[in-house]
Amino acid sequence: MAEKTLDTLFHETLKDIYYAERKILKALPKMARGAQSPELKAAFQQHRDETEGQVERLQQVFELIGKRAQGKTCPAIDGIIEEGEEILEEFKGTPALDAGLAAAAQAVEHYEISRYGTLKRWAQQLGLKEAVGLLDATLKEEFKTDESLTKLADQVANVKAQKAA
Repeated sequence: MAEKTLDTLFHETLKDIYYAERKILKALPKMARGAQSPELKAAFQQHRDETEGQVERLQQVFELIGKRAQGKTCPAIDGIIEEGEEILEEFKGTPALDAGLAAAAQAVEHYEISRYGTLKRWAQQLGLKEAVGLLDATLKEEFKTDESLTKLADQVANVKAQKAA
């Protein structure tokens, strides 16, 4: 059995987030269609476009380490996306739907922030300077999306959900 090193861990985690990003790409249009407020619909559509760029950056990181871009099943993101789909079904047509969708989207963002932060640190440790830049660009986008979702939830979705109570 080959020795497990930080290089191995970096590659395995890269495959994990690659799978996750591709699953997110498929889930975002469904979330956008389900959202009630135009602001949340737009946020999901914008993040889908951003996610396409993030997938391309991940493909560049795979190239930098001389590996084929491929994903590996990520039960964590599968579960987070499944929770978002449950919210879509259980809260459809209610004032709380957008608050739930925003929260589900933030769970996705927090997972991504965790993964990209770790990958960036490992890339630094491994001396992969170009990969550090690519991963940092995505990490910054994920933080910005999380901040936008918080603002949208606080100013629109949560207020609407509370007023209906």
